[in-house]
Amino acid sequence: MPRATDAGAPTRVHDAVARAAAVLAAAGIPEAKREAADMLAALRDAPRFWAATHADEPLGAAERAALEAAAARRAAGAPFAYAVGRAAFRHLTLLVDERVLIPRVETEQLVQLVLDEMAATPGGTAIDLGTGSGAIALSLATEGTFDRVIATDVSTAALEVARTNASRLLPTPHSPPSAERRAPSAEPLEFVCGTWLSPVAQERARVVVSNPPYIAYDEAPTLPPSVRDWEPAVALFAADSGMRGIACIIREAPAVIEAGGLLALEIDARRASLAAELALADGRWRDVSVRLDLAGRERFLMARRSGR
Repeated sequence: MPRATDAGAPTRVHDAVARAAAVLAAAGIPEAKREAADMLAALRDAPRFWAATHADEPLGAAERAALEAAAARRAAGAPFAYAVGRAAFRHLTLLVDERVLIPRVETEQLVQLVLDEMAATPGGTAIDLGTGSGAIALSLATEGTFDRVIATDVSTAALEVARTNASRLLPTPHSPPSAERRAPSAEPLEFVCGTWLSPVAQERARVVVSNPPYIAYDEAPTLPPSVRDWEPAVALFAADSGMRGIACIIREAPAVIEAGGLLALEIDARRASLAAELALADGRWRDVSVRLDLAGRERFLMARRSGR
C-alpha cells in the first residue's frame, strides 16, 4: 500500500530529514543533510545520531512541522540554536531565542573554573551578572554547592527566557532531583533585574561571575552575520572600546564579595591585559590572573577579594 503523503499523515524520519535538507541546501548551507538530521535530534532532545538510527520510523505531523519551521529559519540565516530554539550547555539543554546570547563552550569553561575554585568551601551565595538564558546561574545551581544563586540582567526579556529555563530544569518539590544534581535549597535560584551590581548591592557573595559584553562597537563589521545580525546587541557590545561592563564589575564587585571571595569574568583576549591591569590597580583584589581557554587564548579574569 502506498504511503500517505497528505499534510496530516505520518512521514518517515528519513523523508522529513530529506525535505529539510533540500531547504537548507537551496540556501547554500553546507552539509545540509547532516544539519537537517542534527536539527531533528535537537528538537527531540535526542543524540545527534537519532535520525540515522530511526530513519524508517514515522514522524508525526507536529514534529514534521517543527522541523520544517526550523529549516526555514536556518535558511533565512538564523544560527542553528535559534532555528531549533535550544542550545546545549554543560549538562543542560537551554531554550534560547533572539532575546538571549547563544551560550558558548568558553562559558562552560568559565563555570568549571568557578566550580573548581569553590569546591573546597561549600555554601554561601553566588551571583551571575548578565545571566541571559540563565546558563551560568543554572549550572551553578545544579552542579555547585552554594546556598543561593542570584541571577541578574538588565533585559527583562532575557530574564523571561532564564526563568522559563529555570522552571524546566530545576527540581521542584514534586520532582526529586536526578542522580547527577544536588538537592536544591528552598530558593536555589533567584532572578533580579538591573544593571550589573546595582540590584544586588545589599548582598554578600562568595563569588561573582559574569560573561559581560566585551566587543567594541566599531568591531561589529568583523563579526559573522549569524552573530552580528541575530544575537542581542546588548549582550555583545560595550562602550569604551568594549571595556565598560568589565570595568564596572571590577570597580563595584568588591562591595559585594566577601573577603577572600572570587571574581570570575569571561573577557576578550584582546583586552585581557587591560582587564588584569584594572583589577591590580584597584587595590582591593589579590591573586589576579588571566586563564586560557581551550584554544590557548587569554579568556578569563580571576581575582580574589583582598582583606580578612
